[in-house]
Amino acid sequence: MNTKFDLKSMGEDIVYVKAIAVTELPQELQQQAGDLDTLFSVHNAQGEQLALVANRKLAFHLARENHMRPVTVH
Repeated sequence: MNTKFDLKSMGEDIVYVKAIAVTELPQELQQQAGDLDTLFSVHNAQGEQLALVANRKLAFHLARENHMRPVTVH
């Protein structure tokens, strides 16, 4: 129980996947979304948006292809 952990490095490979309503995006992105109602945003632990993709499956695939561990944000 006395194992030390480097808490600063924990979570560096975790990304968060969040559903975003297209109506909440800037007009330019809304036009690019076509007929989609929802897009999925991928964020790092600091909250920086890394990607915006068409569906959840693609978001998870993209994260794993880049050696990240995706988790869903509710």
